[in-house]
Amino acid sequence: MEILNLGGSLVPVFTLMYIFVYLLGYFIFFKNWDAKKKPDASSCLISIAHGTPAVILSIYANFLHTQSPKHHFAAQNTPFQTLVFDFSIAYFIIDTSHYLIFTPHDYLFIAHHMAVLYVFITCRYVVGYGGFAILLLLVLAEVTSPLQNTWSLARYRKDEVAVAARLYRGLSPYFYGFYTLVRGVLGPLLVYKMVVFYMSGGGDGVIPFWAWAFWMVVIVSAILVSMLWVFCLWLSYFKERTKIRKLS
Repeated sequence: MEILNLGGSLVPVFTLMYIFVYLLGYFIFFKNWDAKKKPDASSCLISIAHGTPAVILSIYANFLHTQSPKHHFAAQNTPFQTLVFDFSIAYFIIDTSHYLIFTPHDYLFIAHHMAVLYVFITCRYVVGYGGFAILLLLVLAEVTSPLQNTWSLARYRKDEVAVAARLYRGLSPYFYGFYTLVRGVLGPLLVYKMVVFYMSGGGDGVIPFWAWAFWMVVIVSAILVSMLWVFCLWLSYFKERTKIRKLS
């Protein structure tokens, strides 16, 4: 029996799950951390709970599930794809709430999360088609999650724990490089193929012009925000390296 024949949205269920994971991190796993760093560490924990599972679920939904569409950017969303959307929408709702409450000045991440939510919600609840392409983008977005969250947790503790400092320094160039490759090369390549597909009329009759046009604008904006973020990290990295060389 299909687990998705339950009907309705699973966003409330997944939202409660992410709230539980967040509170678990805040009050149990990171309870002895500095009060200013506990929220960010808890955000990393829900990112871990979402990232790799989202990659696996998206690949399964797109390529391995019995109802998976055959590599078609305008295919109707399958029940399993809607499950993946609900799983991810709930995550972005909770993580966006985290940023709005604890770091409302972090405009880049808030803008990125809001953009992703817009695409997911419209594809899942309004259009009902095109999930195949959007979930491919989700795979590219979340494949860096293990490295990013390990790097983030190490960064939060690098001034207090020597092992964390070494991990942060050693991991930084590899994380930045992998992130740049995925978000700066593979992501834009997929978006280009989507634009060509939709502009040639591939989605006509099922995906309205306003939908795919707005998706492309929002997705390109999200990629640019991601690249701006990693560009700032690269600048900081090379400045630190230059400073170390001058001191040595």
